[in-house]
Amino acid sequence: MQITVQELFERVRSGQVEYLVDVRTPAEYASERPDVPRLRNHPNEFIEQLDLPREAEIYLICRSGRRSAMAQQFLRERGYQNPINVMGGLLAWKDAGLPVTRTRGMFPIMRQVHLVAGLMALAGSLGALFWEPRMAWLAALVGAGLTVSGATGFCGMAKLLGLMPWNRKAVDEARRESRQGEGETA
Repeated sequence: MQITVQELFERVRSGQVEYLVDVRTPAEYASERPDVPRLRNHPNEFIEQLDLPREAEIYLICRSGRRSAMAQQFLRERGYQNPINVMGGLLAWKDAGLPVTRTRGMFPIMRQVHLVAGLMALAGSLGALFWEPRMAWLAALVGAGLTVSGATGFCGMAKLLGLMPWNRKAVDEARRESRQGEGETA
């Protein structure tokens, strides 16, 4: 089953949503997320550790709907009866003008990835042109990483950037909020 962001928002406002799970990485969740009660962060790579009632409606959201669809399929295969994918994810949520919580002073993780990948590709290209031809491998490595990320949804650079000190503080803060939100009523 799938649901639009507008339908989800109405269900949240009317108190019909008990479990809303954001399956993005902790750094992505920390940078921006839907501003709703009961939202919890449970990254997709740990979805097998999700411990919620198997008969409950579990709404799953990510950035675009792709990772939440993968989580939905995984949960179905593990006996969860009602995992629900939020179509379009956070991108659709923002496009609809629905409320978002943003962490001030933090670049969203994908902007950080774009910045670092662009700088690495530029350094590799210019380095190969003006200094050492083998530096072209740096640009090729970045291209390969972006290709893998686009094909699989896994971005190693985002994982590494999420571990950096400037992201850790925001991640820890968002986790605390997520744990507190688990006890709220929708």
